[in-house]
Amino acid sequence: MAGLLDGAGAVVTGAGHGIGRALARRLAAEGARVVVNDLDAEAVTAVAEEIGGTAVPGDCASVEGVADLVSQAQEALGRIDVFLANAGIDAAHETGQDSLQVAEEVWERMLQVNTMAHVRAARALVPGWLADGRGGRFVVTASAAGLLTMLGSAPYSVTKHAAVGFAEWLSATYGHRGITVQAICPQGVQTRMLEQSGPLKELLSHDVALTPEQVADAWVESLADDRFLVLPHPEVADYYAARATQNERWLRGMRRLQAGLDQRTGATS
Repeated sequence: MAGLLDGAGAVVTGAGHGIGRALARRLAAEGARVVVNDLDAEAVTAVAEEIGGTAVPGDCASVEGVADLVSQAQEALGRIDVFLANAGIDAAHETGQDSLQVAEEVWERMLQVNTMAHVRAARALVPGWLADGRGGRFVVTASAAGLLTMLGSAPYSVTKHAAVGFAEWLSATYGHRGITVQAICPQGVQTRMLEQSGPLKELLSHDVALTPEQVADAWVESLADDRFLVLPHPEVADYYAARATQNERWLRGMRRLQAGLDQRTGATS
């Protein structure tokens, strides 16, 4: 898809590591001019140097951070054609607690990064895309958890469902006006988040843990038909269909999986 991305101005958040870094590399390889963002200034600067892009370290979730990122990216690129809202966290696992009981601050932090960052970026970008008539592409790295659920992490499940829901609303509302919206929803990916997922690692890797590069490849391939749902693990489509059409059966299966996790971790009712 070099013809589509060649010369495009692109922004990738959470680009210091993992999927974000792979997306940034692939964009640059396709000829895009890339601005990369991450809280890890050292890592994102290294990525920018590697791909010949521009690093804008900072918080892509806060109101001020989003405004600063968009402003600096527009200065560097002239116009933002593609925005990949990739940053995401699962801070609940860091606590070691039952995720239902994690502090309000953890829920709030995850809501800001996993959901509100997308809302704020869209608020900043969509009016300009509509005004100049050239449209734009808004891509959310969500998760299969946003279509199904994430056993062991209530905040992650809820905020990723919200991320997919917002992306779907954005597509339904502005898709006919030249704004393409996509949601990338992988299962297990070989990233730091997977390594830190504890007993969930085996479950998330059940259908093969992909490399970040494979996720980036899946997104570039999706540009051929601009599909909304980008599913690097194609089996997620079947799980999603089962959840919608056989909900009770699907929930029974999820409860069995949770029971197995409970046995492994020694959790009690």
